[in-house]
Amino acid sequence: MEMNVKHRIAAAPQKVWEGLNDVEILKAAIPGCESLEVSEENAFQAKVTTKIGPVKAKFNFNVTLTDLNPPHSYTINAEGQGGAAGFANGSAAVSLTEEGSDTLLAYHAQAHVGGKLAQLGSRLIDGTAKKLADEFFTNFSELVAGEDQAKQPSEAAGEDHSAPGGVPVWVWVALVGFAGLVAFQFFA
Repeated sequence: MEMNVKHRIAAAPQKVWEGLNDVEILKAAIPGCESLEVSEENAFQAKVTTKIGPVKAKFNFNVTLTDLNPPHSYTINAEGQGGAAGFANGSAAVSLTEEGSDTLLAYHAQAHVGGKLAQLGSRLIDGTAKKLADEFFTNFSELVAGEDQAKQPSEAAGEDHSAPGGVPVWVWVALVGFAGLVAFQFFA
């Protein structure tokens, strides 16, 4: 599964970078995040509960950040286990570009899921992934830029917007770092 997303945040790249590396901000922004802890330098452990259609699961993620180029880019690598619901793993290349007084956060995520999650239809996964990504970016933007500036929807680009298991893109992004998202949320 692949996902390409761009999202404008009303804050300078340095402030966005700091937010993407702030455990408390990420924990508050990631839908369903129960815990997010630094396990070692540039590595995190997260517990995220998510529901996609009839499948609800608690995922335990190990996330590492590589290719760090503060405050411009990094790569998020994540592996998650959701018990009987299945597993999810993948990576996301995240970049921050200054656009006036704003930051354009872009990421390209690739993820793989197995177990019950892999049996769900792509339409259901796509819809859930988009919803979770939008929720993450709204929350993150409010925390980083302030509530008045956060109401800009993300701009999805590319053919396949599937994000495995609806784990916050922060994961992928954060986890988009992650991502979030990447945030999945991860696989969102």
